Amino acid sequence: MTQPILTLQDASLSLDGNAGRVDILHGISLEVSKGETLGMIGPSGSGKSSLLMLIGGLEQATGGKITALGKTLTDMSEDQLATFRRAHMGVVFQNFHLIPTMTALENVATPLELAGHRDAFDRAEAELEAVGLAHRTHHYPTQMSGGEQQRVALARAIAPRPDILLADEPTGNLDGTNGNAIMDLLFDLRDRHGATLVLVTHSRALAARCDRVIRLRDGRIDESAAQEAAE
Repeated sequence: MTQPILTLQDASLSLDGNAGRVDILHGISLEVSKGETLGMIGPSGSGKSSLLMLIGGLEQATGGKITALGKTLTDMSEDQLATFRRAHMGVVFQNFHLIPTMTALENVATPLELAGHRDAFDRAEAELEAVGLAHRTHHYPTQMSGGEQQRVALARAIAPRPDILLADEPTGNLDGTNGNAIMDLLFDLRDRHGATLVLVTHSRALAARCDRVIRLRDGRIDESAAQEAAE
């Protein structure tokens, strides 16, 4: 039997706010197999993005255990998590998070340089070409459309050849045409590089393309709605 690439055991997340401690995720247990595409849907505030942040080590669980590629994320420091994420994970956000003072090429190449890849710029150029932006390599984010910026973000996420690709509403800020194009690119890149994909989306069409779909409600996995979500 294939060893899960991701395992969450009774993972929870609570944060301190102005009104006191807020429980965001409650006892999440989940396994994701290598090469699987998992979609996560649910109403706003259900905990989808928070769960993705836990999986990516961008938030530390306040309870339970999370392992990825056999490593226990919940035992790591922030620096260790950053190093692990840089080596094994790619993350795509709804809001692109490109560095405005860097060109498209520099935005993709810089994380590769930081990870010690000597071919950083060659690899970045190849990935920008793969997402249809060979003509935009020396343009800055403000000189590109939203769809083009998200393509740069996709190239940046996939360029290190991550084992795990995390995407948080990657089409949320795009119109229908650009959203569909990004959706196609996301799955094409995943297939080409063989990454495991965990995807947060409000789009039923996008969720339906996943191997498996889970629905979150009030910080918990809604087991009764999991199959309905993919229909």
